Amino acid sequence: MPFEETAPIVQRTPDAARQLASRGRRRVQARNTVPDADAETQRSVVDAFLAAAHDGDFHRLVAVLDPEVVLHSDAGASRAGTEVRGAEEVARRARSFSQIGLLRRPVLVNGVAGAVCVLDGKPFSVMAFTIRGGKIVEIDILRDPQRLRELDLTGLDR
Repeated sequence: MPFEETAPIVQRTPDAARQLASRGRRRVQARNTVPDADAETQRSVVDAFLAAAHDGDFHRLVAVLDPEVVLHSDAGASRAGTEVRGAEEVARRARSFSQIGLLRRPVLVNGVAGAVCVLDGKPFSVMAFTIRGGKIVEIDILRDPQRLRELDLTGLDR
């Protein structure tokens, strides 16, 4: 179907509809690539991200993020989930959390490199990372206090 016909449906100009389609194709293609399976690579990239986040170093954060990185955050039923796209925006978000004094502990989350963030001795969030080509392409963050209370995090007390 020509973009001249789809443009009115999506309430955009034909050029804007073409751009939307192009972005959509890129995102679908990126999702169909296999994440890095090497646990050492995953851990190395995530550790670099966590160190940069701890230091609030914007440039080091951007360096480990894919330009099209997507961050999903689930804060629970009482708050809307958020989605942040792009390396610079995700780096800004990560850098803002460096100011609140989170303790970040590396963990495995569903078999991939992740982290538990603790604030004042209590779990603040759990993060899972998807790594492709040595860059972070996706970050999933669970910040729902109810669901965090249900997780068994006893092994982290060491």
